[in-house]
Amino acid sequence: MSPLIVFGVIAAYFGMLMAISYFTSKKSDNNTFFTGNKASPWYLVAYGMVGASLSGVTFISVPGEVGNTAWTYLQFVMGNMVGYAIIAFVLIPLFYKLNLISIYEYLKDRFGIKSYRTGATLFIISQTIGASFRLFLAALVLQIAFFNAFGIPFWVTVFITILLIWLYTYKAGIRTIVYTDTLQTTFLLAAVIISIVVILQHLDLKLGDLYGVVASNPMSKIFEWDWLSNRNFYKTFLAGVFITIAMNGLDQNVMQKNLTCKNIKDAQKNILWFSVTFFLSTMLFLILGVLIYEYAVSHNIAIPERTDDLYPLLALNYFGVLAGIVFLIGIVAAAFSSADSALTALTTSFCVDILDIRKKQSSQKNIRQYVHIGFTFLMFAVIVIFNAFNDSSVVSAVFKVAGFTYGPLLGLFAFGLLFKQKIHDKLVPLICILSPILSIILDQNSETWFNGFRFGFEILLVNAAFTMIGLWMLSKRKKTTLVTDS
Repeated sequence: MSPLIVFGVIAAYFGMLMAISYFTSKKSDNNTFFTGNKASPWYLVAYGMVGASLSGVTFISVPGEVGNTAWTYLQFVMGNMVGYAIIAFVLIPLFYKLNLISIYEYLKDRFGIKSYRTGATLFIISQTIGASFRLFLAALVLQIAFFNAFGIPFWVTVFITILLIWLYTYKAGIRTIVYTDTLQTTFLLAAVIISIVVILQHLDLKLGDLYGVVASNPMSKIFEWDWLSNRNFYKTFLAGVFITIAMNGLDQNVMQKNLTCKNIKDAQKNILWFSVTFFLSTMLFLILGVLIYEYAVSHNIAIPERTDDLYPLLALNYFGVLAGIVFLIGIVAAAFSSADSALTALTTSFCVDILDIRKKQSSQKNIRQYVHIGFTFLMFAVIVIFNAFNDSSVVSAVFKVAGFTYGPLLGLFAFGLLFKQKIHDKLVPLICILSPILSIILDQNSETWFNGFRFGFEILLVNAAFTMIGLWMLSKRKKTTLVTDS
């Protein structure tokens, strides 16, 4: 595809984002940036969250992974649906009742300041690494598709992309993102649908043939019952439930959008409708996964060693100009819809949880803007460091380790909601450091220690359990005195 076409497409796309930013930034203030003045239409939030949830990693990896694990990923998504229901009926009412800006303020009320700061810090670390990793993948695609043709170094590509994100989010923050996410979700789903239609045309198939082609393909197998497999249904389903609670319900990035809705009922409708839309969107990605392998086999195209490379390879080189254009927009939309909201959520959490910005009435806006700039440069630095490794396995390992920090968050909130005990707040940071370390050790040695058993997503539950056991050991137990008759 011509680099000039790529440049024109990306320029037009960002022009639309900047136009949305202009209209949503009018009469904005700190409250607008953090909470959207609690005036977001729930249906826009629900639709836009699909794009934020389906990151660039998902956009590329889920179709390619079908060749390795078929449709077993859908077991995880089934668990997600239950997790979203728990968020809607347990966490949403709690957060609205407490009128929170940052959801980690709950930990301060329940346990104390150390627990509160620990929870916020875990989120900041996880989100900085996670968002940087997702944007790193998108920047690599842009580098190959456009910037390499002009000899522009990778760090310049990263700087330009992250600068553009900063430009359209720095004024109105979450209010802008609610609307840009809507646009980005549309492009993301359009990319998948157009790719499916193009493949069907290339295979001389009609839309009515789609079900038969997918259903007859062994790659559409959903359920895995082998207990030793890390894709076992029960393990994957339960992991889907609790990972959704941890990485959505206890994640400021996601919950900040829910908290922009007008009231509890709107926020609950948002979550429930989003979960349905997310499930259907995932089905589209899995259908696409079957079709790209059908296409590759029928056209004698060698499957890349890294299955993540298959969809980009076909979209940019075989599907035609239109499919290539929408793929580029789709990957940019997927990456940026998660990166822009992450940047806003990180700014919000640091301002509210670490700096306690509400005590600084006269300088709130300046502090928020400086923090926003600071996290922009931090993400830039992390991405450049990722690239310096020049080893995708190392970068993926760092991303995986960052995911372990959600276990203590799940453990903290679960303990707070399920038990009434007070704890020794000062020791909570130690527990939240030890739990992920123990979980990583267990994950690395499970096959040796447990006769071939491998952990999958459910290692998060073990991580949370370690945290809860530690908190129980820190519980303040009431002293009892022995009363004897004199």
